[in-house]
This record gives sequence, structure tokens and C-alpha cells, in this order.
Amino acid sequence: MLRELANIQQKDRTRFRRWFEDDFFDLIVWYDQKKKIVGFQLCYDRFGKEHALTWHINRGFSHDRISTGFDEYHTLGAPVLQPDGAFPLSDVMERFRLSSADLDGEIVELVSGKLDEYGRTGGE
Repeated sequence: MLRELANIQQKDRTRFRRWFEDDFFDLIVWYDQKKKIVGFQLCYDRFGKEHALTWHINRGFSHDRISTGFDEYHTLGAPVLQPDGAFPLSDVMERFRLSSADLDGEIVELVSGKLDEYGRTGGE
């Protein structure tokens, strides 16, 4: 189940963010000053081949692989988002449905709707 992390550092004065996680997902939700959701980033397969689907009201969608910045010999740097292929809509939707049962309905509805929208458009 996704659970909210406390005391998240707020890096932008014009918006605030909430962060949720479980063993498969990280979900960061951005709000404007009027407490309207303006974007989110859903990172999935956290301990495998991690990817992120990001949506922002002004920029639309992006789907990226998360390069961990680590190889078997040393740390290469901070994680980096790199554009990456197909989005596994049905798998992510099913897991999100199960993991989000305790989240605010507004978040679940928006994220689920955007996942479906992105999947239906073929990720374009």
C-alpha cells in the first residue's frame, strides 16, 4: 500500500509536493498554491528496472527509464531520467489500483485517468 512520507522538503515556493511510496511505486504529486494538482511522477519497479511516468499540466507526458547512476564498480552520479520505450499500462494500472486503495480519491482518480490516457495514446 502506498503511504505518505512526512516532512518532504519543498523546493519550490510556488507549489508544494506530497510523496507516497511502497515496495513498487514512488508517487510524487505537485500542487499549485490553490491546492490544485498540477502534475505527478509515478516511478514504478523501484527495485528492478525503474521507470517514471511524469505528467504536468503545462508540459504533458514523459516516460523515462531511471538510470541509477551506479555500476558494479562505482557510483556514477545522481539518478538521471532517460527517454525509454513502451509503457506497461495494464501491469502498472493493476498494481496502482491495488496500492492506492488508501489514497485520497482525487489523487487516485487523476493518476488513474492520466495513466489510461497515456496508455491509450500509445505514449505519444
